[in-house]
Amino acid sequence: MFIYGPPGNGKTAIAETIGRLLPEMVYIPYALTVGGEIITVFDPVNHTPAQVEDDDKVDKRWLLVKRPVVITGGELTLRMLDLDFNHISKYYEASLQMKANNGIFIADDFGRQQIEPQNFLNRWIVPLDRRIDFMTLHTGMKFSIPFDMLTIFSTNLEPKNLVDEAFLRRIPYKIKVDHPSEREYEAIFRMFCRDNGVDFNEDTFNHLLTHYYRKNGVKLNACHPRDIVEQIIVNSRYYRQPPKMSKEAIHDAWTNYFVEM
Repeated sequence: MFIYGPPGNGKTAIAETIGRLLPEMVYIPYALTVGGEIITVFDPVNHTPAQVEDDDKVDKRWLLVKRPVVITGGELTLRMLDLDFNHISKYYEASLQMKANNGIFIADDFGRQQIEPQNFLNRWIVPLDRRIDFMTLHTGMKFSIPFDMLTIFSTNLEPKNLVDEAFLRRIPYKIKVDHPSEREYEAIFRMFCRDNGVDFNEDTFNHLLTHYYRKNGVKLNACHPRDIVEQIIVNSRYYRQPPKMSKEAIHDAWTNYFVEM
C-alpha cells in the first residue's frame, strides 16, 4: 500500500491505525537456527506478548504476541533489512522484515531515508512479488524466509518521482491523503474542541477561515485544528484562565504557530 499526499494530513496516523486494527494474535519463535547459527526473532520493542490461557500446552520455544507493527522512518538503512551478526555473543538479530512477518511493516517518510529509494526498492522488488525473502549468513550460506506482511509506504513526495513502474506494479493500492475540505476541516476542529473541553464558536471559526486561511493563501491541513486548539489551551493555562475559542485566542495561536504570518 502506498499512502501519499501533502504533510500534516494523517498519512502516518492512518498507517498506525491499520496496525492497531489487526485482528487476533500470532505465535512467533524466540529464535531459530539455520546452518548451526542462532537468529533471535523476538524483539520486545516490536513484539507485544499476549496472555496464553493454557500455558502448559504451548511449546516454550514459541511466544504468543499481538500482530507486530514495525515502523521505520529516516533512520532506515539497507543493513537493517539484513541479518545483524553480533561478533561478541556470536548470534544474529533478525532483520526488520523478519520481525514484521504476520503483521505490518511501515516505511514512514519514504524517500527521506539515508539510502536512495531505488536501492531500497531493488532490495525488495522480488520479496514483494514472490512473498519470499532471502538472507545470507556470514558463512556465505543463503536461505529463504517468508515475506508475509502488509507493507505500507507513507510519503509526502510524489510516488512517480520515487519509484519506477515495475515497483508501482507490485504495490496494488495507492491512496492519496489530500488537504481536507472546509467542511471536513470544521468537523475535525469541532472534534478537537469537544475532546479538550473547549466550546466551539462558529463565528470565531468563520473568522479564522476568512482572515487567516483565505487572506494568507494557507491551505487547510488536518493537523492544524489539533495544533491550534493546543495553542489556545496552553495560552489559557499560562494566564490561568479557562480555554476559550475567541478571536484573540485564535490570533495568538496563529501567530505563534506560523510565526511569519
